[in-house]
Amino acid sequence: MDPDSVKSTLQTLAYGNVMAAAARDYQKELLAQEKAQASSSRNEDVDLDELMDDPELEKLHADRIAALKREAEKRQSLTKKGHGEYREVTEGDFLGEVTGSVKVICHFYHREFYRCKIMDKHLKALAPNHLHTKFIKIDAENSPFFVTKLGIKTLPCVILFRSGIAGDRLVGFQDLGGKDDFTTRRLEALLIKKGIIDEKKKEDDEEAEYDESRRRTVRYSTNQDSDSE
Repeated sequence: MDPDSVKSTLQTLAYGNVMAAAARDYQKELLAQEKAQASSSRNEDVDLDELMDDPELEKLHADRIAALKREAEKRQSLTKKGHGEYREVTEGDFLGEVTGSVKVICHFYHREFYRCKIMDKHLKALAPNHLHTKFIKIDAENSPFFVTKLGIKTLPCVILFRSGIAGDRLVGFQDLGGKDDFTTRRLEALLIKKGIIDEKKKEDDEEAEYDESRRRTVRYSTNQDSDSE
């Protein structure tokens, strides 16, 4: 046989062996990666299962659900009492309205007074955002007994009731700069200062606190697992 031919044949065989070995190594590497991914997935499943069974997370979740349920029941009860909207009441209903809730804002108005209409606009905007306080109005002209009894001389007059007892009052716009162009936010701030409404806490903030609590618990659980290893 020709020496050159033999050399070429041997080189071809050697190249084929190298390629075959490379193919086997590549296949082994793929199998190793698949096993690693499968193992990682199983570990993640185990970690999630452990977190789901974590008593602190379960308690946190249960407490949150219970708090939401209580809040919903309270809102329903307040709504039945007329909270959450700005309503007009009659002289006959007045006593029942101001004694039926802990906090009540009542606007004594006159239908022809421009400033009473301005106060109406702002109180109507505030009522849905402060469910724990009742917002009502009463026509002063049709309520002479209570106008006299409460010593109302100037309109608009907003009286703040706590457990049926008249306390602070806003007479005209004296506490609001004396001008007609005050903002709803300014009136809200004044009512918060007088303690008749609460400073509203945004639901997004509450959710953020809940999520942060959950994250802290998860981090704690993860650290405990790491320490145990």
